[in-house]
Amino acid sequence: QAGAMPKARRTRGPGPGPVLPLAEQILQDGAPRPTARGKRRGGAEEEEDGGGDGYVDARLSRRILEQARRQQEELEAEHGPGAPAGPKQRSTALGPAGRGPGSDSEDDEEWPSLERAAAMAGHGGEVEVDPEDEKAIEMFMNKNPPLRRTLADIIMEKITEKQTEVETALSEISGCPMPQLDPRVLEVYKGVREVLSKYRSGKLPKAFKIIPALSNWEQILYITEPETWTAAAMYQATRIFSSNLKERMAQRFYNLVLLPRVRDDIAEYKRLNFHLYMALKKALFKPAAWFTGI
Repeated sequence: QAGAMPKARRTRGPGPGPVLPLAEQILQDGAPRPTARGKRRGGAEEEEDGGGDGYVDARLSRRILEQARRQQEELEAEHGPGAPAGPKQRSTALGPAGRGPGSDSEDDEEWPSLERAAAMAGHGGEVEVDPEDEKAIEMFMNKNPPLRRTLADIIMEKITEKQTEVETALSEISGCPMPQLDPRVLEVYKGVREVLSKYRSGKLPKAFKIIPALSNWEQILYITEPETWTAAAMYQATRIFSSNLKERMAQRFYNLVLLPRVRDDIAEYKRLNFHLYMALKKALFKPAAWFTGI
């Protein structure tokens, strides 16, 4: 119809906003505007990061679960099944309280403290003895030992038994009796006896060092009276005799001189003197003689 009014055009989008001052309009026109490409890129990044709404996508969740499963398997392999997983396993405490399952503190706790035992012994405290060790000591220190003969008894017996026989044999061969020890020799070894009864350290008399080379070394040794030697002298004598005597002779020295002294020292002081212990250790230079004589 000619008289109809024209239709009003509908505007798309929001209606006209409030009118701004000219200066603000100029600033808005000069500012950069986000393009659709930027929006799409921003949207893709948000999707990779989980949508930006605080959620984790499926791929990242799968990686987290896989790492947690590996950690649990490692804990079970190290501590056995049922080991709790979590930050508590990673906590590390410094100082004496930080004793982990693989620390050296368990090895220290398994054995008694030697320093503490030594301190107790030094302050007069009593140290408990293992029953097995006490039984071994009782076997070594027999309460009713058989009658023992000293080196002097055996030597005098041998001299008494064979003196007549040897003198008779030598008299028949050479026509002269077997001479006794020279008084000067007796005087020298009586002096050696005095030295060994007071010996602490230092050099020994040369007359004592040549005893192993003598054919009648047992007789000469009897003159020096081994029962009067100090423990340090017994150690030095054991060094000399174990190095220069043969197996059978060393066995006799161990059995007739060293062993009685060791037993008497333990019986008297309830412990073994350090020098006598070192003498037993040095006597192992002749193992066969040691096991047979001791």
